[in-house]
Amino acid sequence: MKKAMTLSYEVGENLYINLTNQCPCRCEFCIRKNADGAYDSDPLWLEHEPNLDELKENLLKREISRYKELVFCGYGEPTMRMDILCSLAEWLKRNYPNCILRLNTNGLADLFNPSEVPAAERLSLFDKISISLNAGDAETYARVTRPQMPNPEEAYSAVLHFANDCKNRNISVSFTLVDIISPEEIELARQVAESLAIPLRIRKYIS
Repeated sequence: MKKAMTLSYEVGENLYINLTNQCPCRCEFCIRKNADGAYDSDPLWLEHEPNLDELKENLLKREISRYKELVFCGYGEPTMRMDILCSLAEWLKRNYPNCILRLNTNGLADLFNPSEVPAAERLSLFDKISISLNAGDAETYARVTRPQMPNPEEAYSAVLHFANDCKNRNISVSFTLVDIISPEEIELARQVAESLAIPLRIRKYIS
């Protein structure tokens, strides 16, 4: 019997939602190079991009109220499916008004979702947004994350702009950094985060 796609999976007290395998970056440290899942989940590769009804059906099988946070983070960049992401967040907030929604993102939504409405405004239903900073300057960021765009050196400023926009809209925003870069680069990233008054969390690399 064919196994169903993993559209949600538990990590500790949280439920993670896997809505896409699309990603605009090819990070040197991407976990997808080494495994089919994360945190002992079932494989997160999707046979197809799930539609809104499939995602709702999956979540209706869960006891949503028991989770501390609902985290949009799977084997891709959630904002690559911005319309589905926002629609599902709206549905969750409408049906489970006390749920805490968190988005884990690379912060490049404005570059890969051209719109007159800023990405931070479209994502205003999220209680928390965690952004992968991954470097302390544009050159290092382009080298480490390898964004798939004509001018990758412009990506870093887009990340910082998005983060600041989220903060100014009173969304609880934070940066994360994978600990595979040098201590000097980590310190530069810390200084950047401090200049924006945004917390920075160092994450252990998962091989």
